[in-house]
Amino acid sequence: MEAIHSRNITERRHIPERRANMRAATASRMSAADWTAMTLLIIGGLNWGLVGLFKFDLVAALFGEMSLLSRIVYTVVGLSALYSIYTSSKVVRQRS
Repeated sequence: MEAIHSRNITERRHIPERRANMRAATASRMSAADWTAMTLLIIGGLNWGLVGLFKFDLVAALFGEMSLLSRIVYTVVGLSALYSIYTSSKVVRQRS
């Protein structure tokens, strides 16, 4: 019984290391486009959070309501979402 218990403890110790290595490998494989898309998604998510919580559209406040520049920002954030959907589907296909 002790041998089984000690083996389980040993196996558990290695799991976080594998996860840490996997995260490090994934982070190092992210391209500039991946980082840009992730940054734009965070900005877009924060903007939607401001809209939902406080009825304050930061993009519209900075660039004007539905001005050409604000529409470009919204479009680029939307394109980054489509790019992220594409890259996440590639990752899922590679793992399966």
